[in-house]
Formats: sequence, C-alpha cells, structure tokens
Amino acid sequence: MSHRERKNILDRLSRIEGHIGGIKRMINDDRDCSELLLQITAVRAALDKVGKILLEDHLEFCIVDAIKSGEYQKHLQDLKEALSSYL
Repeated sequence: MSHRERKNILDRLSRIEGHIGGIKRMINDDRDCSELLLQITAVRAALDKVGKILLEDHLEFCIVDAIKSGEYQKHLQDLKEALSSYL
C-alpha cells in the first residue's frame, strides 16, 4: 500500500496494538469480564474502521487505476474474494 491513508492506518494499528496490551494487563490484574468484553468490543470497532479506510483507499486508487488501464477484471475478482472473507 502506498496511498494517502498509509500513515493513518499505521497510526490506528499502533493504537489498537497498545489497546490490546491494555487488555492483556487487565486479564493479569483479574479485571471484571464485562470490562474486558467492553475493551474487546472497542478493539473490534477500531479494526473495522481500519478495514473501512483500507477499502475506501483501495477503491479510490487501485480499482480506479485498474479501470483506467483496462486491467480491472483480476482486481475486481481479488476485491470480491477479499470482501467475501472480510464480511
């Protein structure tokens, strides 16, 4: 990936990584399960946001470039497969 959202995505993933470290510490500290589940929900939402940003970036750059060059069939098939797995 070399598009405009690269830094944004990497920054978000770093925050998610830190958040997961916090969850691990909570487990070691025997925190309440409901607190852990709330934190896990926050991480999942953050990962979903990263996926959304990545998808938008891919559509705006990779797919548009592929269409312009006339080489879009494989890119569209790859995108369909990725979306099928993601969703």
